[in-house]
Amino acid sequence: MAYINSVFNTNFLEYASYVIKDRAIPHIDDGLKPVQRRILHSLFEMDDGKFNKVANVVGNCMKYHPHGDASIYSALVAFANKELFIDKQGNFGNIFTGDEPSAARYIECRLLPLAKEVFYNPEITEYEDSYDGRNREPITYPAKIPVLLVQGAEGIAVGMSTKVLPHNLIEVAEAVNACLKGQPFTLFPDFLTGGLVDVSEYGDGNGKVLVRAKLDTRDPKKIVIRELPFGSTTESLINSIEAAAKKNKIKIANVDDYSTESVEIEIKLARGVYTKDTADALFAFTDCESSIAVNLLVIKDEMPAVMTVSEVIRHHARRLIEILSAELKLEEKQLRNKLHARTIEQIFIEERIYKKIEEMTTMEAVINAVMDGLKPFSGRIRREVTTEDVERLLKILIRRISLYDINKAKKEMEGIRKRLKEIRHHLANITDYAISFLGERIITKHRAQHPRRAEIISFDQVDVREAAQRNLKLRYDLKTGYLGYEASGNVFFDVSQYDRILVIRKTGAYSVIDVPAKLFVDKGMLYCGFADQETCAKTVFTVVYRNKNGYPYIKRCRIEKYILNKGYSIVPDNCTILKTTPAEDGCVIVNYKPKPRLRVLQQTFRVSDYAIKGVRALGVRLASKEAKSARFVKDSEDNREGKWKRDTSIG
Repeated sequence: MAYINSVFNTNFLEYASYVIKDRAIPHIDDGLKPVQRRILHSLFEMDDGKFNKVANVVGNCMKYHPHGDASIYSALVAFANKELFIDKQGNFGNIFTGDEPSAARYIECRLLPLAKEVFYNPEITEYEDSYDGRNREPITYPAKIPVLLVQGAEGIAVGMSTKVLPHNLIEVAEAVNACLKGQPFTLFPDFLTGGLVDVSEYGDGNGKVLVRAKLDTRDPKKIVIRELPFGSTTESLINSIEAAAKKNKIKIANVDDYSTESVEIEIKLARGVYTKDTADALFAFTDCESSIAVNLLVIKDEMPAVMTVSEVIRHHARRLIEILSAELKLEEKQLRNKLHARTIEQIFIEERIYKKIEEMTTMEAVINAVMDGLKPFSGRIRREVTTEDVERLLKILIRRISLYDINKAKKEMEGIRKRLKEIRHHLANITDYAISFLGERIITKHRAQHPRRAEIISFDQVDVREAAQRNLKLRYDLKTGYLGYEASGNVFFDVSQYDRILVIRKTGAYSVIDVPAKLFVDKGMLYCGFADQETCAKTVFTVVYRNKNGYPYIKRCRIEKYILNKGYSIVPDNCTILKTTPAEDGCVIVNYKPKPRLRVLQQTFRVSDYAIKGVRALGVRLASKEAKSARFVKDSEDNREGKWKRDTSIG
């Protein structure tokens, strides 16, 4: 058993670690999940400027991704539909309508220039063996922008999940620039589907946002949806509208979808219903408004970590400097090697050193002759001449020697020296270079293709209870004791399905419940009314009851705190309610049981003489006599009990 537990624990931890790090959670450095990284790697391998069949890309990616072609294909389509790094040709589906893409053999894709600008540099990319050891794949790409924030991410792993909303490319680059300059920055989500977004609770990437569809409400009898909230499609939105209409939450005549390249959903309203009355109901009862919780979880330093948007920006500002420094140093090394090669080549040809090898009979003697010939010019060469350098000189064709252009060679070498000087300047001022890189090669170059699409506004989430129409009749059947909008009997008041009501039964038990379709409450219900905060705060209940000895008590209280559907009692145990009312003034007349030598059989008490207490408090004893009955009257002089009682209480 211990062995089984050990094996289970070990295997489970390995499985959990694999899913977290190698499947579901993106890496902070390049913002990609492994399947996306492998897709990009395949596209870089196949890149020739032309479109490639998606089926071919998927097939090539199978060398690196051990989880089947279906996962690669779906990931590639989703990746391409973000319209950032992959150019697409053919039917890749529709992010607005939710239409499915064509099969992989019918559609094509290739890399966009931005992908090469942001990701591609094999010389400074770290690689590892693929799953079968036959190929090499990148561990992470040296991404020059926070791709994680630009394209967003969503994934579920073992015991954790991530939800990163997409942001505007230009705004992200500007935020990194501001960070490099030491200036404050703020960053909020942006969506390809447009719509409205309230970011007041965004929490720097770990809070929530409210998203809404953009409605055209100029026509009083028609609402047109022009932009979708993030996470919805025209199909899902229409389904939610039709479902709300079937449940009588909104009143519409019909819904028509005219969406093509842009969204256009036309909602025609029912007779007698107008736009101003329906807009809030659409936000309350359909997917036209939704709340999205976000959680910025990434892989950092080989471990999952929760970060903020600001921390991601600062991380990439530092990383951009590291990447650009590495690229500049690599270029500097390559240019120095090239300058060295051009210098010894120039000396070899101009000083006719190749003449010294004419009489040499062995390869060793040839190499020594060339090295001896170059020694007088060591001041110009500035680096030790190696055997490889000599072998490269010996491969120069006679034709090239005869056509050697001295001026052209000097001009080329002068250009190399000029570029080396620029590189040294950039390395000495690397932060300024990073700022100019983002400004010139990302922001200015791509601003026109990436405008902000989602409008940031502030709006209050619509309360479904406030938006619901009270078009149901709440009825109570005194004979059967059933209460609800599907019960028979007398109508109390109009309600909606989202209302809550307070019910006080004849036993003194009370509870707050959602409006029932049909519920048995009691054959002697004392009170029924709305249980919203405003009503509960204002309503004072006056209860007259008798204890186990029969003595009458009066209690005044408000029912302000409760748990939904939980039963409470408004009077102490073993007590019987004689009468209750929500009226705040008037009098109560108590009748006593006749007994020998008892002269006073009736007394009147003014309700306002007694203080309002908590709902759990005991009442005040009115007399040390056994009470028979009680009734409320408006005042002691005008005893119009019947009318007043009907106006203020059920009983």
